[in-house]
Amino acid sequence: MALQQKTRMLGLKSPLGDDVLLITAFSGREEMSRLFTFELDMISDKNDIAAKDIVGKNVTFSTKLADGSPRHFNGFVNRFQAGDEDDNKRRNYRAEVVPWLWFLTLTTDCRIFQNKKVPDIIEQIFKDLGFSDFQMQLKGAHPKRDYCVQYRESDFNFVSRLMEEEGIFYFFKHDEGKHTLVISDNKAAYQDCVEKEVDYPRDFGSRALEDYITAWEHRWEFRTGKIAQTDYNFETPSTKLMTTEKTVVTLPGMDKYEAYDFPGGYGTTGDGNPLAKTRMEESEAGHDVVHGGSFCKSFTLGGKFKIKQHRSSSEVGKSYVLTSVAHKARETVAYETGSETEGHYDNNFTCIPDSVSFRPARLTEEPFVQGPQTAVVVGPGGEEIYTDKYGRVKVQFFWDREGKKDENSSCWMRVSQVHAGKSFGGIDIPRIGEEVIVSFLEGDPDLPIITGRVYHAENMPPYGLPAAKVISGMKSNSTKGGGGYNEYILDDTKGNELIREHGQFDKDSTIEHDLREHVLHDRSRDVTHNETILVGNDRKKTIGNDETTKVGNNRTENVGKDEKISIASNR
Repeated sequence: MALQQKTRMLGLKSPLGDDVLLITAFSGREEMSRLFTFELDMISDKNDIAAKDIVGKNVTFSTKLADGSPRHFNGFVNRFQAGDEDDNKRRNYRAEVVPWLWFLTLTTDCRIFQNKKVPDIIEQIFKDLGFSDFQMQLKGAHPKRDYCVQYRESDFNFVSRLMEEEGIFYFFKHDEGKHTLVISDNKAAYQDCVEKEVDYPRDFGSRALEDYITAWEHRWEFRTGKIAQTDYNFETPSTKLMTTEKTVVTLPGMDKYEAYDFPGGYGTTGDGNPLAKTRMEESEAGHDVVHGGSFCKSFTLGGKFKIKQHRSSSEVGKSYVLTSVAHKARETVAYETGSETEGHYDNNFTCIPDSVSFRPARLTEEPFVQGPQTAVVVGPGGEEIYTDKYGRVKVQFFWDREGKKDENSSCWMRVSQVHAGKSFGGIDIPRIGEEVIVSFLEGDPDLPIITGRVYHAENMPPYGLPAAKVISGMKSNSTKGGGGYNEYILDDTKGNELIREHGQFDKDSTIEHDLREHVLHDRSRDVTHNETILVGNDRKKTIGNDETTKVGNNRTENVGKDEKISIASNR
């Protein structure tokens, strides 16, 4: 007899066509803010199903609700396994089914997002990969991130950690032919299950054909009583950014247990307060949790139900939302016409009161930059120096394949200086094209800071090395266009030590009090053009030996009062 699934409890629709594969069992787990995975056991009269016809393809499998309507599950086959043939020459197959979001685990990237909110970043990543089956149901502010880096992590890990950081959760809605990713930060995303009211009866035997709860274990956990966090903003360095949030859970003694952290990941208390609340709700989401089992086929993530009957009267009338469901279903195969099949479905689940705002635990590992990197200073076309009032510059990292080496390649980055006081210190702004050393605060790729500079084959040192290894100093380059320089050199060649200065144009020196110069040998001064000397008070000149003055043209000397000249010998 050919395989047919028309009258079966379990159904399967695949690109292979109806009845090519007959599903005999499935099991899998769905959980808030996690990828679902289902394993399907199947048989087929066809023993040579090709991988290209099923692997990576979308399938829908289903069971039947109490009213006979289908409860669909949908996903993509990411693994397909062909097994042995049974006594009826039918081959056994097994498939693993995952959501479209799973495909994001196959990518790894390094890229920069600027001035974008987390929902916008997520949407861009999904659309870049051609996925559109998602819904944003967000109410929170989710402020723009000036600079957000995906660094050596999969697209899935990247979007997961961003959502975890901002208290955004997700789950999947299943329909025939597709599944939709629901992204939310609020309780409005919770929707009633088909079975809005569910019983946990004392007597199972009399209700064998109904959907009901078979196990119920209500757990409460002691959690931290307070979240405290702070951060630092160099633009408001004296401002305290401490934010706190107390738990709404009322257990004796909780208030003395505080979880404190730094950095909090914000620049103002206005941004920090919602984050503290999110961290507190993340902890509270695990305080009041039910672990149970049921025959309720309509139980799905984000689904709400109300307890109509319960073995404990204290639970009656309470409403819950499902945060995980592990499904199991099986059905025998009829090998003869007219024979009946036996089917069974059950699940294990967790749920929390539907008054609780679910927040995902921060389980996704954050990228950690193991050490400093180098990058090239960039800016707008036609500029040689590009900076802001803090002396910051922008760079392009060598791993950045999307940047255009312009003013949009990165955020502004602070530059380490030899001295940085209040309107005093040193300043040396890296110029466009220079290679700089970039470190990362806390190893966070979102927190770069420039700590040094290095030469490379196209930007060589100003003095030929190793021949000029005895020379140290500083040589600048006139901007714009070059062609000139200022320079200060220390030549440490023994016996010929030298300090040399070069100014391309003017030199202006001001001494507020005394200036003393001691020249232990000769002094020579050559002024190609005019020289003006202005002495506001007395001037004394003592010459220990001869003085020779040569005037090439006229000489005028004005004495406002007396003049005395004493000549010991001839004149």
